[in-house]
Amino acid sequence: MSDESIFRSADMILVQFYIASEISRDCVSVLGEIGDVQFRDMNKNVNSFQRSFVKETRKFDDTERQLRYLESVIAKQQVPITTTSYDDMIRSSTRDLEGLANRNPPTTSQMDAMVEVTGKYEVNVRQMADTYDDLLSRQSDLLEHRTVLQGTRTFFDARLSLEVQHGNSGMNHIRLSSDVDEESIMIEESSDQPLMSQDAESMNNDNANNSEMNILGSNMSFISGTIDTDRFITLEKILWRSLRGNLYMNKVPIDEPITDPKTGEEHYRCIFVIFTHGVRLIGRCRKIVESLEGKLFEVSPDYSVYRRQLSEVNDKLMDLNSVLEHTRERLVLELKEIALEIERWKIQITKEKAVYSTMNLFDYDPTRRCLIAEGWLPKDDLSAVKSALRDVTERCGTDINTVVNVIPTNRTPPTFFRTNKFTSAFQSIVDAYGIASYQEVNPGLPAIVTFPFMFAIMFGDLGHGFLLFLAALTLVLKEKSIARMKNREEIFDMAYTGRYILLMMGLFSMYTGFMYNDLFSRSMTIFKSGWKWPSGFKEGESITATQSGVYPIGIDYAWHAAENSLLFANSYKMKLSILMGFIHMSYSLQFSLVNSWFFKSRIDIIGTYIPGFLFLHSIFGYLCVTIIYKWSVDWIGKDKVAPSLLNMLINMFLSPGHVDEPLYAGQGIVQVILLSIALVCVPWMLLYKPLALKRQNDVAIRLGYINVQGGAAAAAAGTLDSGNSGSISQVGGDDYSLLSTATDNLSAATMTSFIIEDYDELPEPFNFGDVMVNQVIFTIEFCLNSVSHTASYLRLWALSLAHNQLSAVLWSMTLQNSFTSFSKRGVLGCFVVFFLFGMWFVLTVAVLVCMEGTSAMLHSLRLHWVEAMSKHFKGEGYQYEPFSFHDILTIKQDEVNGNIQ
Repeated sequence: MSDESIFRSADMILVQFYIASEISRDCVSVLGEIGDVQFRDMNKNVNSFQRSFVKETRKFDDTERQLRYLESVIAKQQVPITTTSYDDMIRSSTRDLEGLANRNPPTTSQMDAMVEVTGKYEVNVRQMADTYDDLLSRQSDLLEHRTVLQGTRTFFDARLSLEVQHGNSGMNHIRLSSDVDEESIMIEESSDQPLMSQDAESMNNDNANNSEMNILGSNMSFISGTIDTDRFITLEKILWRSLRGNLYMNKVPIDEPITDPKTGEEHYRCIFVIFTHGVRLIGRCRKIVESLEGKLFEVSPDYSVYRRQLSEVNDKLMDLNSVLEHTRERLVLELKEIALEIERWKIQITKEKAVYSTMNLFDYDPTRRCLIAEGWLPKDDLSAVKSALRDVTERCGTDINTVVNVIPTNRTPPTFFRTNKFTSAFQSIVDAYGIASYQEVNPGLPAIVTFPFMFAIMFGDLGHGFLLFLAALTLVLKEKSIARMKNREEIFDMAYTGRYILLMMGLFSMYTGFMYNDLFSRSMTIFKSGWKWPSGFKEGESITATQSGVYPIGIDYAWHAAENSLLFANSYKMKLSILMGFIHMSYSLQFSLVNSWFFKSRIDIIGTYIPGFLFLHSIFGYLCVTIIYKWSVDWIGKDKVAPSLLNMLINMFLSPGHVDEPLYAGQGIVQVILLSIALVCVPWMLLYKPLALKRQNDVAIRLGYINVQGGAAAAAAGTLDSGNSGSISQVGGDDYSLLSTATDNLSAATMTSFIIEDYDELPEPFNFGDVMVNQVIFTIEFCLNSVSHTASYLRLWALSLAHNQLSAVLWSMTLQNSFTSFSKRGVLGCFVVFFLFGMWFVLTVAVLVCMEGTSAMLHSLRLHWVEAMSKHFKGEGYQYEPFSFHDILTIKQDEVNGNIQ
């Protein structure tokens, strides 16, 4: 079982590496390919900016920034990237050591050349991209200028037609703001009446055309430009209040949106013309327009000047488009060269940065010119790691071998379970609650069966289970294509991650649905019924079926048509939930025995497991036996009323020895014995373990140690002989057991420094008061939880009943109603049946499968986390996180796909 490392976490060893500085990079790179070593930080007291390889990590940080910039420009220009994808690199960066010797990392000179090339590309692309963006901005300005010229021309053409009608030459008085002189300042200072007021008076004296003539015919200046449509109202209000109405405005909307060359966003803008008199007011208008991100363009009211301006703008656009096209061709050509290699560069830089970041955890020995590293490693992989490091030494052509020593330690190793894509999803259920302590029984293994089975008891329906199974099967068959999807939705990503859990939940739901004889709340007549209905009865008459046999498997479909079907289903499922709950808790309790036996903790076996086992089985085990016995007795044949088990259990505590409705002969004596056993187990569980630990601590003190932890420290330092080590180990029990004192030729200096460093991780000194308080809390919790947890399993019955009734109501309100009420109405009936079927199917998937399925899954999760795992699971470990290129590239791939939430 240790080879699989799924029932119990893998055996871990603390390994010390002495790596020569010349080959340190190659050795760490190979260890990253293997992905088996979780390195410890040997420089905890050193600032991160003062470590040995911070210069290299900063260099690769800068290179990653350059690559991100290049990738953004490539995406902006829509240049296809050659997919030397992370998937290929991930497949090559596996834990399999086959071909590892031929998987040579790039040399330092090659990496330096890559960094240099990346930097040059970034400079060139940035220059061309900035030039291209500037040209785009200039093009956008020219296009807007041309649009303004064309838009304002309609306004001045209308003005010209008015002049012709009135024989006026007022156009000569309209001047550009750039032509304003001191005379206009005098006019502005002498003007007391707003233009809008003048417009109003003109309208009273003449008509609308005369009004516009009066406004435009006066000695005024104007500005024109563009502004976002949604800001024009704001501009109008600000100008009105700032100029006190001394202005005349007009606008023309631009039909096509204008794209911002910097952000790529599209904005709808409009052309405006503002008339006012005086240089001060014109200057004020300019500042207000610019504050609202408007653009101003020069427009002449004179037609000949206008034609010249329009021609100049068109000529500039033609020249600019030619330059723009040539610039983009050069930029795209450069980007295509980069796109061929950028994925490979990103992967190599990611791996190289990870190598130097890991080397920053190592300690440098200047006298030996080597790096000293420590890390956790699965014991079974030690030989493979040594072999890979020897291959690196031979490949580099050096005579200095990498030294690998296994060192003893009192530190707690990390927890590592070897999982695959099927078991990893179930393991994540346990890890979400807590990481298993080192080498304790893994609850994730039985959860592969129990989690979907508990779900299926609550969700049991053959049809609903098939829909769930079909959806999960699709995710499983399409898992490779879905894994490459980018920006997956959070809920969909959760379903994809747990696709194998959903698959098992669907399979088990189909099984329990078959046992319940439920198919979308309808019964299936697969076998012959064991009940026979009488013939010759009248309509409305109450009849009783007679039993003619036994239905081969599952619940007889005759119960579905019976008046007391709900009463029967409630009784059956309620007792079934108690049985399943007891079995689930009972086998979980056995894992505590397995743990105690493995850790050689006799105290926990005698003081915790045995009284807990007797307490649970003397009460609830007895209840389960009576449930099965009650089912097996033909009470009708005996002409007796079946006794109530609930009353029996209550009276067992309130009136020991007294039985109102006997279930069997001698029941009172049996219940008194079982109750006495349960009562004895309480002080047994409460007192034995604290007193036994106190006695063992006293024994350790008599052997000459301060307490049992003093003996543990001496054993770790190697100062105890085998006899004393064995005696202290026996004294320590589970909580204070001593580790092996074997050393692998470590020097005294190394060992001494190691012990001093690790001394702070020894358990706290033994305190009888603390142990007693903890045991009191544990005993109270166990006794109360035995009752509450058993009652908690009644949720299996409650949710199963609710699911069945909701499914029946949905069927009767939709499909059954369509078949009975609209089956004989021709085309209308067909349409109604089709519509109600769609309604039934949508509600079935949305409510019964998705919502009810989620509810049942959460309840199953609670039953495992609380009711079952509390019987044995400590969950005080920490995750094994080795230095692995496979894991690093997988996370990088998720970041690229946008699937990290």
